[in-house]
Amino acid sequence: QVQLIESGGGLVQAGGSLRLSCAASGRSFSLYRMGWFRQAPGKEREFVAAVMWSDSRTTYRDSVKGRFTISTDNARNTMYLQMNSLRFEDTAIYYCALASTAGAYEFWGQGTQVTVSS
Repeated sequence: QVQLIESGGGLVQAGGSLRLSCAASGRSFSLYRMGWFRQAPGKEREFVAAVMWSDSRTTYRDSVKGRFTISTDNARNTMYLQMNSLRFEDTAIYYCALASTAGAYEFWGQGTQVTVSS
């Protein structure tokens, strides 16, 4: 079983920054891809960013490009999301996810709240 532990959420003013972390642990798991998703109140969960573990290739949703940066510390099985120039509409619960194959994400964290005040 894989456990994903997120941290780093909080309350920040618009224009500010936060860094989220997601640490993966467990027995004998493979890391193929990790990603960040978010869900705002009353809205569907949406993709934010993802990183391929083998070569660090990244993808982002358009609205966060140039503001958010996803990265990894492979030695610590940890993924980060540096969020700069935060906007009110970035307010959501942020979830990290892990895929051990090229298929769907199999494991999810518990979520961390990010609140941006306008």
